[in-house]
Amino acid sequence: MSRTVVDDLGTAVTVPDVCRRVVSLVPSITESIAETDRDALVGATQWCEFPTDLDVTRVRGTKNPDWKAIVALGPDLVVVNQEENREIDVRRLRDAGVPVWVTRIESVDDALASLSRMFTDALGWPVPEWLEQAELAWQAPAELDGPRVAAVIWRNPWMVVGRDTFSGDVLERLGCVNAFADADSRYPTVEDGTLDALGLDFVLLPSEPYRFTDGDGPDAFSRTPTALFDGRLLTWYGPTLLRARRELVAAIATAIGTADRPSD
Repeated sequence: MSRTVVDDLGTAVTVPDVCRRVVSLVPSITESIAETDRDALVGATQWCEFPTDLDVTRVRGTKNPDWKAIVALGPDLVVVNQEENREIDVRRLRDAGVPVWVTRIESVDDALASLSRMFTDALGWPVPEWLEQAELAWQAPAELDGPRVAAVIWRNPWMVVGRDTFSGDVLERLGCVNAFADADSRYPTVEDGTLDALGLDFVLLPSEPYRFTDGDGPDAFSRTPTALFDGRLLTWYGPTLLRARRELVAAIATAIGTADRPSD
């Protein structure tokens, strides 16, 4: 039996009552599906690195998926994201007769609601326990007292988290003030030296999408404390949500504590 459901963009998608063959083109959604029913996942991108022992067919990247290989897998559903994946690839798959469910996520609430709908409406599965626990975790009040921050996602050129983004909402929910929350774009570019001159309380340097390290990132900031951390905590909206709040607050507290520590 089949049924017709509507994805996050309002597009009708016809799927089986219960999907048993799923392809994910979004790393965090791949982790979400694998955590819930690994046997149902038959394909994922080369960037879908978690779980680390995931053994499925790889269908190239998020921006250049091998749509012919995806069709050959005979999926009940392909799951993509409006920001992460390209519209042209969605069209190619749909033109080939493959059902595609598009998610749109710009906040923590969006993520929780979208994942819940993906599981229940699209896949025909119950809401997993880990998602229910994540919803409870993100109901807590903000832990931080309004530090003014920037979250950097790229270097050369420098790019930061701006308005209407999942990552920006994560920062706000933690109690941070994103210095670029009112920027004209979602991921604005800033000139060299600008971030260090803004008088920010600290700058967040994640391990992805750009891999900031001890030797690549903090060197650009002589006046502003920096916090290196697992980038998935700020950008992934799957099971990582369970630990993201706790570990981000810890990373930020460490950065603030280091900045406040008297020098020798």
